[in-house]
Amino acid sequence: MIIPFRHVSSPFDLTPTEWIDTFDLLIRAKAHLDQTEPSGFNLGWNVGQAAGQAVDHVHLHVIARFADEPLTGQGIRYHLKQLKNRRQSSPVCPGSNSPPEHLPHCL
Repeated sequence: MIIPFRHVSSPFDLTPTEWIDTFDLLIRAKAHLDQTEPSGFNLGWNVGQAAGQAVDHVHLHVIARFADEPLTGQGIRYHLKQLKNRRQSSPVCPGSNSPPEHLPHCL
């Protein structure tokens, strides 16, 4: 996890310098995690309680992923693709008459 020193709640509140510093730390974190020979990475910001932000301080999750994990390939959008997580008022995709479950790219 990468956590800036200055207390802000969202990455949208970071200064350009803080973004550069965060990127520099991300590259260092990747170099460190590369020692474990991951197959990929998930990077994620949870912004707001509805998005899963439990701590009111901005932080970037850096997660090494491995091909032999039980849920490999199901990325950070996995929960968005679940029908049980579909909003009742979910609109159709712009320019389409098909419901969203038939158009996964519009999720």
